[in-house]
Amino acid sequence: MKCAVLMLAIVLVVAATGCSSSGGGSEQANVQPQSGQPTGSSDSEYIASDAKGIKTITVNSSAVPDYLVLPAHIEADPTRVVHIYPPAGGRIVEMKVRPSDHVEKGQLLALLQSSDLSRAVADYHKARVDAEVKQQALARAEDLLMHNAIAQKEYQQAHGDAKMAEAELVATAQHIRDLGMDPDHASSELRVVAPRSGTILDIGASTGEYSKSLDAPQPLCTIADISTVWALGDIYERDFAALKIGTEAQVTLDAYPNLHWEGRVGVLYDVVDPNTRTMHLRVVLDNPDRRIKPAMFGSIRVLRSSATGILVPASAVIREGNEAHVFVSKGNGHFQRREVKLGRAVDNSVEILSGVNAGDSIVSEGALLLRAAAQS
Repeated sequence: MKCAVLMLAIVLVVAATGCSSSGGGSEQANVQPQSGQPTGSSDSEYIASDAKGIKTITVNSSAVPDYLVLPAHIEADPTRVVHIYPPAGGRIVEMKVRPSDHVEKGQLLALLQSSDLSRAVADYHKARVDAEVKQQALARAEDLLMHNAIAQKEYQQAHGDAKMAEAELVATAQHIRDLGMDPDHASSELRVVAPRSGTILDIGASTGEYSKSLDAPQPLCTIADISTVWALGDIYERDFAALKIGTEAQVTLDAYPNLHWEGRVGVLYDVVDPNTRTMHLRVVLDNPDRRIKPAMFGSIRVLRSSATGILVPASAVIREGNEAHVFVSKGNGHFQRREVKLGRAVDNSVEILSGVNAGDSIVSEGALLLRAAAQS
């Protein structure tokens, strides 16, 4: 009898212990997440006891642009580039300019000691003396003809000789002018001057070298007016149909990553490169301060298409591995962490494909503070 009572008491104690343990687990499951205690689910709510540093915005549907970004480089306008060759051969006495120098029209570029110019000057002086002699002979012939001292034929010969001498004088003078010199003040020193204002792109000769005039393998120097430059981009065949002449374009250069220049697609070339399967497009840029230099690299961004979507500031998105979240304001300091699917990045914004609807209020600044508070 005592043994039966003892066994019954043990069973009752064990049963009471089991019931107590089960009741404690139920109370823990009913505890609601508090501020700073994330559950890890996409719809976890947090209470911000201090909203300092947290800003919210209401998201709306807007046009989401789809940009085409093309590699590009800068070139000078070929119609504004001049390759300077000396008009006559000779030894270079002095080069007056250096690369990157800015020159004005008529400015001295180089001095040459030219035997070609010396011969041209000598021919001019001979022609001038001969013209004077022939003019004097013509004057005497006219006087003699008036007194019937010579025949008409002799006068005509003197007149023809004078005309030929005058033509030779004009030709030799023009030759010297073509060399850039004044016929009456020319010497053997040839002055090469700038035919237009611009920037010296490169130098092809140095003091002491002998220049063969137009037969030289490279010019003395090259001048370019870079107040206007070309940005040339390469576009693939699959994107040809997306672009039209006149499309707005934005050019960014590697040298100035925080700056951009606005322009329009001016020309779409008609020739496709058979190796790269690309075609050139041209954007003309104003460059009054000559900050943009030929051969610089950069990119051209043009609008390919646009569609309606939701854009949010990039600072609103929290990335964790392959997932992305935003905090949606529920009012009264309550925020809900919501998983979103991202689309294209546009400047400082990100397209939201799903997870946020138009009209939702999200945290635009301070999302990191909420996450840090939740993890503390």
